[in-house]
Amino acid sequence: MEWTEWGWALLQLLLVVSFSQAEELVCQQRGDPENPQLSKDGDIILGGILYFHSSWKDRKDTYMHKPLPMECTSLYFRGFQYAQAMTFAIEEINNSTDLLPGISLGYKIYDNCDSMTRSVKVALALVNGNEIVFTPTEAPCTRPAKVQAIVGVSTSSSMAIGTVIGPIHFPLISPTATCACLSDKTKYPSFLRTVPSNYYQSRALAQLVKHFGWTWVGAIRSNNDYGNDGMTAFIEAAQQLGICLEYSMSIYRTDPPDKIKKIIDIIKASTSKVIVAFLSAPDMNALIQELSHHNLTGYQWVGSETWITDFQTKEIDTHHILDGAIGLYIPKAHVSGLKEFILDVKPLISSSNELFTELWETLFNCKFRQSNSSAENQRECTGHEDLTGVKNSFTDMSLMPHFTNVYKAVYAMAHALHIILGCNETCNNKVQLDPLTILQHTREIHFKTKEGDEVYFDENGDPPAKYEIINWQPTENGIVDFVTVGLYDAFLPADKQLSLQREYLIWAQNSNQVPVSVCSEKCPPGTRKILQKGKPVCCYDCIRCAEGEISNMTDSITCERCHPESWSNERRDACVKKEAEFLSYEEIMGVLLTAVALFGTCMTAVVAAIFFRYRTTPIVRANNSELSFLLLFSLTLCFLCSLTFIGRPSEWSCMLRHTAFGITFVLCISCVLGKTIVVLMAFRATLPGSNVMKWFGPAQQRLSVVAFTLIQVVICILWLTISPPFPFKNFTQFKDKIILECALGSAVGFWAVLGYIGLLAILCFVLAFLARKLPDNFNEAKLITFSMLIFCAVWITFIPAYVSSPGKFSVAVEIFAILASSYGQLIFIFLPKCYFILVKPEKNTKKNMMGK
Repeated sequence: MEWTEWGWALLQLLLVVSFSQAEELVCQQRGDPENPQLSKDGDIILGGILYFHSSWKDRKDTYMHKPLPMECTSLYFRGFQYAQAMTFAIEEINNSTDLLPGISLGYKIYDNCDSMTRSVKVALALVNGNEIVFTPTEAPCTRPAKVQAIVGVSTSSSMAIGTVIGPIHFPLISPTATCACLSDKTKYPSFLRTVPSNYYQSRALAQLVKHFGWTWVGAIRSNNDYGNDGMTAFIEAAQQLGICLEYSMSIYRTDPPDKIKKIIDIIKASTSKVIVAFLSAPDMNALIQELSHHNLTGYQWVGSETWITDFQTKEIDTHHILDGAIGLYIPKAHVSGLKEFILDVKPLISSSNELFTELWETLFNCKFRQSNSSAENQRECTGHEDLTGVKNSFTDMSLMPHFTNVYKAVYAMAHALHIILGCNETCNNKVQLDPLTILQHTREIHFKTKEGDEVYFDENGDPPAKYEIINWQPTENGIVDFVTVGLYDAFLPADKQLSLQREYLIWAQNSNQVPVSVCSEKCPPGTRKILQKGKPVCCYDCIRCAEGEISNMTDSITCERCHPESWSNERRDACVKKEAEFLSYEEIMGVLLTAVALFGTCMTAVVAAIFFRYRTTPIVRANNSELSFLLLFSLTLCFLCSLTFIGRPSEWSCMLRHTAFGITFVLCISCVLGKTIVVLMAFRATLPGSNVMKWFGPAQQRLSVVAFTLIQVVICILWLTISPPFPFKNFTQFKDKIILECALGSAVGFWAVLGYIGLLAILCFVLAFLARKLPDNFNEAKLITFSMLIFCAVWITFIPAYVSSPGKFSVAVEIFAILASSYGQLIFIFLPKCYFILVKPEKNTKKNMMGK
């Protein structure tokens, strides 16, 4: 035998025992005046379990070995309203020719004193087919009853009854039980309801809190199935929406004062200004009384449907603690004639039922002469009292949506019976009614009430979930109005579920400003959130984004890095395009370097003109005029090649600047080297028997210059072929700038070009240094020595200066080195000669040249 079969067998055995025990208990209670009932005979009987009294000793004492005896006290007007709604629906159906024609519905409504144990006893007796007799009678204590379904009871009682009668599929339909747990058909297979599940209410409350930007809230719940289950669903939905709870506490109306005082202390110490109260009305009333003693006003309350429109809660809140409260309630529904039927108490006085006697005496604060009421100093009831002018929870119609749910529950059962009995013009009253069949057809019904409201159940036995959003708005005379300011429909798309008229809202302390309740202020754009250690995710610090990163929305959890070509602005909320930096002709430094280069070019041209004009003079001829003119030409190219380093780098300019620089400088140094060798060879040729000059004549001089230059040309060609220089955007040197520069391509090629220039320069410097003391009146070797000394010094200091200079300044250093070395050669080699040519022409003679 499988486990499930053993389980069912055991459960059935327990049910049989329970039925017998229930019957015994019922017999013991016959004639108990504190357990009245309302009943009416009919072809088909519907059971009702409501509470007309509150039981204060059958609540939190279950932990004791022997529960305290129950006492039904405190007449509860709402129970009569529910009973009136049920009888109204049954009377309307009985008077209808369209629904269940020829079939009369009856009812058996019991008072469970808001006690879970009493509810189970009643339900077991109803399911067992026995009617409970609470009034003295000569009839046996039990007799068959034709109850086909049970209507009524609260969440806790529904759970208890549903667990017991669920395995036999006896229909239980509730207009008030909202616990989401009851949607679990594996545990409560026969449970249906006409009130939305707390699953939807909890999510709606979370969305409502999120809508107003409240991310830091407190939570108080009833310490029962209603509160615990509802708050669990709310916390789950709140976490998904980024809402944090500063505290979550439970309360029950019979809690000791020290526990309630602890709750008050926590509220006082909290920083959140919004409190979500998932409380039953009696629990809320107990809390409000304690809050009134401490005058804890100024908090924004968000409430569940049980207390948000409760008349008694409004009456107890004399300190206006709940002013501005906002919450959810079942949408208003109108059933014509229902309100008038509920308030029509005249027929009640004709009943001999002691329940109505107690109701009449409590309602009008009087007593009948034959009444057992212990109240003294009360006027005598005449039975003709008028309800007009009486203001209490009985005349308060704020629970009309719940009364409508009772009406819908009765009609749902009637429609199911109508189908089962095959009703058309008449019904087949010979059909054997089975609880499972009634349950199945009730789940499948879909109809409209006479007012046009749709009634149907989903697969979990739940109705459509819609809520009105209620706002507590105090009037000038101090009376609070429950004003509808919005609607929530769980079956609409997520972005359309919540609709609010915010302009009509009134907040705590009658403020027109939406209260602020956050653990940390919103992080503005340009910052990101960082969680505070040991605190919920809603508590954080705002850290400014690092350089190069931005956040362009509020409460960003990360900062996004800008594109390499962009950089963050000062506020760190937007990326701006980086400034492209290069040495341009439009800036002062570029203009100055260009002017210096052009001036050097002009000076070289002037010197060349002077040398050409005086080309026949001894100084020009003695200094190898052909190499001098070639040197002046190469210096002109050196001055001009510096201009290729200025301006926006391009593919051609990058290749041109380095190759032109390398070739022109080699050409220049080759000419200087040739002149140096000529000087050495000239003095060597003056020795007896020397014919050195024939080996280094003009042809050999030209060939040496060409050879030295061709080597550099080959190096440059190889460099450009293998890996040429190219324009490059440097993002790393400066964070907020793009350095446009020429990448070397091949570093080996670059250093080969520079190395070759350096090698020739050192060779030229050594040869000139060796010839510096040759005996002539105009020793050119000394001038070459000084020029090459300047050249080497400039390029040796160029390397560290170039490496350490940032951005466009590195290019400026390179141009400066080119211009300085070019000016060094121009000044030290040619200006002394020009001085003698122009200023002291008397020394420009062959005799003076050969004086020594």
